[in-house]
Amino acid sequence: MKDVRKHARELMEGYCKVCPVCNGKACAGEVPGMGGLGTGSSFMNNVGALANLRFNMRLMHGAEQPDTATEVLGLKLAMPVLAAPIGGVSFNMGGKITEGDYLDAVLGGCVDKGVVGCTGDGVPPFIHETGFAAIQALGGAGIPFIKPWEDKELFEKLDRAVATGAPVVGMDIDAAGLVTLRLMGRPVGPKPVEKLKDIIAHVNAKFIVKGVMTPDDAKRAVDAGAAGIVVSNHGGRVLDHTPGTAEVLPLVARAVKGQIAILADGGVRSGGDVLKMLALGADAVMIGRPVAIAAMGGLREGVGKYLDQLRGELLQAMILTGCNSVADVDARVLFQNA
Repeated sequence: MKDVRKHARELMEGYCKVCPVCNGKACAGEVPGMGGLGTGSSFMNNVGALANLRFNMRLMHGAEQPDTATEVLGLKLAMPVLAAPIGGVSFNMGGKITEGDYLDAVLGGCVDKGVVGCTGDGVPPFIHETGFAAIQALGGAGIPFIKPWEDKELFEKLDRAVATGAPVVGMDIDAAGLVTLRLMGRPVGPKPVEKLKDIIAHVNAKFIVKGVMTPDDAKRAVDAGAAGIVVSNHGGRVLDHTPGTAEVLPLVARAVKGQIAILADGGVRSGGDVLKMLALGADAVMIGRPVAIAAMGGLREGVGKYLDQLRGELLQAMILTGCNSVADVDARVLFQNA
């Protein structure tokens, strides 16, 4: 991974510094690029909220060989991890590899390690077109995410997303505030529950809504018929001064756990972070920037190496906290200074 990160740093010069700790401090306000919007506080809060959590170390148990496998949204995963949707290599990552090579690396690397990658959407059209092609080439092994466009573009893209063979389709509703798209004549916007119901009813696949940061929005997603939600602030790239996702996840889980699949992203860097998110109520996590860096620096093999590292860290953390399986993980894993 040292070689992968070194190569990524060279290719992404001016767009991502590939810092020893990816915490948003060195890249605050660098959008486009890999930074967080404005002061970068939302990005930094994601990382900080997870870093502030500590484990209860337990060793008097029989969890010698934990099982990291799980099933979420009908997807069988070797560990509760998905690669988050990130598109636009040319303007976010420096363009030293093609969008196609990047997506082949992310989706293919995920397939190799028994997990699932997601693709993004945006302007120009090559972002979603390349994503659809990559998923289709892998027999539907991926989750395409579509932005909350106005009806004509939205429904056309959703139809094409389903046609890739993907069993799950998502919408990153947290992109609703991207005013740059409206200036380009391609407006996006929020969706009320009744509209979301129509959208979900239109899609012949399981539907997940990414960008839920409050219990009431989580309940609305349940009411609209979504199969899953992603607790996410879009990597801190759409609204400054939001809490970290790990701060709101327990509140969301308390409101809808068991009614809908709960995924979470934002600041997940290690297998320990994965375990923390599960302990807070997530069924699985999405990881964005670290996977993107691995793909840039080592293509498909680089993504595989990162996922191997992540699973090794998760296994170690599960052993040292007494978790024999993903189903065993709960809030008891985390230290609380009462």
